[in-house]
Amino acid sequence: MKIAVAQIACALGDPEANLSKVREFSRRAKETGAELIVFPEMTDTGYSMPVIRTHADHWNGGFVSKLQEIARKLSIAIVSGVSERDGSTIYNSQVLIDSHGNIAAKYRKTHLYAVAPVEEQTCFAPGDCFASFALGGLHFGFSICYDLRFPEMYRKLATEQNVGAFLISSAWPFPRDEHFRVLAQARAIENQSYVIASNRVGTDDDLWFCGNSAIIDPRGVVIAAASPDREELIHAELSEELVHSVRSRVASLAHRRKDLYG
Repeated sequence: MKIAVAQIACALGDPEANLSKVREFSRRAKETGAELIVFPEMTDTGYSMPVIRTHADHWNGGFVSKLQEIARKLSIAIVSGVSERDGSTIYNSQVLIDSHGNIAAKYRKTHLYAVAPVEEQTCFAPGDCFASFALGGLHFGFSICYDLRFPEMYRKLATEQNVGAFLISSAWPFPRDEHFRVLAQARAIENQSYVIASNRVGTDDDLWFCGNSAIIDPRGVVIAAASPDREELIHAELSEELVHSVRSRVASLAHRRKDLYG
């Protein structure tokens, strides 16, 4: 299957402007033959805790319902980082809208970036479970930005939910751009899985986002990559057979010493 990754800047506190960008990038992805497009973290609101507290929305309307319209009209599946208001609680979430416009799966960020000046814990509640879905013969696992620093999460998705492709929606800033590249490649190599990482560019408040969105194959080879500072659409073909081939050639997941470390 062919997938696309949107590397975009977001208009802070302007969901309608961001929705227009999602619509345009989704149309372009569809024209390339992509079945799925992945967008960054907090695509609806931009990445600022005060702004998110103001604009976070329920999913029975607003931004997510418009995502459903886009997916249905273009017949393309969409994964996007979005705010999720549930009662008085706000989550930093990812949603999968299938090509029929249905909400097919979701994930609430489990590892909150509790570091000044961002301090996500002042805005979000953490999720309490991991999530995956099947599409085109592959199992995809959700993850958001700071999750990338926790290899245990990806190993659990690979070994317990049969995930062969990790989706990362991110708002990863400078100057830690090298961390983003190295960690994404490491998650692919150690789990013999694809990594599909969609990161922001542009600025929100005092944060400058470092781009470098990428699609990495199960061997750790970068097969598509974006710049550090421009809006771009990248795409690549994914192969279920390649995941099986890499894992059968060097069966490192089966060689784990569960008696020592689980």
